[in-house]
Amino acid sequence: MRKVIISGILFLAMQSSLFSAEPLKKREDPAAPPEFTLSGLGGEKISLSDFKGKPLILFFWTTWCPYCRKELKQLNDMEAELSGNGVGIAAVNVDEPADKVKNFIKNYNLDFSVLLDTDGEVAQSFGIMGVPTYIFIDKENRIVFTNHFFPREEYKKLIAK
Repeated sequence: MRKVIISGILFLAMQSSLFSAEPLKKREDPAAPPEFTLSGLGGEKISLSDFKGKPLILFFWTTWCPYCRKELKQLNDMEAELSGNGVGIAAVNVDEPADKVKNFIKNYNLDFSVLLDTDGEVAQSFGIMGVPTYIFIDKENRIVFTNHFFPREEYKKLIAK
């Protein structure tokens, strides 16, 4: 019995130390996305403000994530429909070197921008806790959706706001 109690106390002590990390900073207006500028695969600089006045889908992903690969393919398959509805797409690779992303992307014929968040700061500023993550920003520059899946049935309502 004594071993069970000691094990329980040790378990609780370990758990509390795991969750004592500094919490993510809260943004003043959670509906307004933080401004950023990132490099594209060709070295061009792309800012959030470049998409001003039109709906935007930000897709945060990594090369090692199997779910991200599936979602990249789905986004690419939907690109014509999305751009036909005036929606921009930017796939933001998180915390990986440019060479690795470029080599990975050679196998995909993506019709949208791939941005490099090589230090993960942009992902952190959006509060990204895992990949894949979609963030929908409406034409009024408000975040209207954040999740790990593409809301196929309702995305038109989300971006029409």
